[in-house]
Amino acid sequence: MIKPVPEFAEELAANGGSSAMLCFQCGTCTLKCPSAKYTSLRTAHIMRASQLGLKDEAIDGDSLWQCTTCYTCVEWCPRNVQVVDVITALRNIAVADGMLHESHRKVAQSLVKFGHTVENNEKIKALRKELRLPENPPTVMNNTAAKADLDKILNLTGFDKLVK
Repeated sequence: MIKPVPEFAEELAANGGSSAMLCFQCGTCTLKCPSAKYTSLRTAHIMRASQLGLKDEAIDGDSLWQCTTCYTCVEWCPRNVQVVDVITALRNIAVADGMLHESHRKVAQSLVKFGHTVENNEKIKALRKELRLPENPPTVMNNTAAKADLDKILNLTGFDKLVK
């Protein structure tokens, strides 16, 4: 049996998702969502679960992680619900509860390891060389001091441990 979590509204609001309560379930967010056309993402269902205090239903499963944060839902919402903020808040709650989606975990681990969300592998290096670009982009990958600074931030925030 699915049980509501009475304090979930406060947790959601504390994480930046308070506008979920403004949603009146018109379904425009799901109708206009580019991801919903190709995935199981049904934003209106996530919003309703959030409103009803159904924390597990709101944060569990793949659909929460299929939002690309393109803001189409926000642009079309007749109530100006900040849907992306709600999705982000729900993701933060899920991660705090140890439920980071595997594809997002891999991206985050890449950030910790390389300072980039995408590894600069041999194939990419060869393509960059073919395009007459430096093998490494002029970013953290090419700047050990900047990578050390990033590592400090990731360590101080606990991000590095969170994604292991």
